Amino acid sequence: MAAAEKKRPRSSSGGAENRPSRKEILGRKKAVEELIRKAVAVKDHLAQFPDFHKYERNGLLVYLESGHGNRLPLLTRKYIQNLLKVNMEGPYGPEWPSEEKVKRWEMVAPEARYIFVRQSSNAFTTKNVMKQDSGLECTHEACNEDRLIGFVHYRFVLEEDVPVVYVYELQMDPSAQGKGLGKFLMELIELLACKSQMGAVMLTVQKANNLAMAFYKRLRYVISSTSPSRVDPLIGLEKNYEILCKTFDSEAKSKLEEGD
Repeated sequence: MAAAEKKRPRSSSGGAENRPSRKEILGRKKAVEELIRKAVAVKDHLAQFPDFHKYERNGLLVYLESGHGNRLPLLTRKYIQNLLKVNMEGPYGPEWPSEEKVKRWEMVAPEARYIFVRQSSNAFTTKNVMKQDSGLECTHEACNEDRLIGFVHYRFVLEEDVPVVYVYELQMDPSAQGKGLGKFLMELIELLACKSQMGAVMLTVQKANNLAMAFYKRLRYVISSTSPSRVDPLIGLEKNYEILCKTFDSEAKSKLEEGD
């Protein structure tokens, strides 16, 4: 995840009487950290959304399952690396070799959470099975032999003191693109964020990735006030990415969209 360099200075208007006390600030910080801690502690976020365990539309039948970055089996790690290269080498251009190294480190971090998409010819089943040695939380479809065709890598983090779900990656096999699956996955992420009392969903998009920029615009994501182009137009010209967000409450909107 790329971050903007320097934020705009906050306005000093409003007077000291409107400023929160140190006790209030510390209380707010503790409450936000507790929200993050609780969200990270959930073993399988997908279990909370049974309507999102299967996607069957536009000639596509797939099943979803959860995973943790520090418990990914070797074949899954290789799949992620290969799909990232197929989809992102073009948008990153000459920066890809160095960016690929960063992404390989990010993908196995303990705080990384995943939703994996598997394509199967088997009949849908709600059997509750756990593969102890797989590294995936296969509580909905224990189908290690089925073909992975996509994934979402997300994390619970703080941005401008707002708890958010940050989508590090939304990647799909070219054969699964253009069939509504990406929108379905982002709807799931947004529900997950609201269920966990996060203030927003955020993500980073390469400016050269026109299809991705148009996709998120259709989903009503906007350029965040933390994005380089909003922090400082001159810095924005030097950067090849934008930070997008969709906020769910007034505080998040103020801090992440309006920059107040």
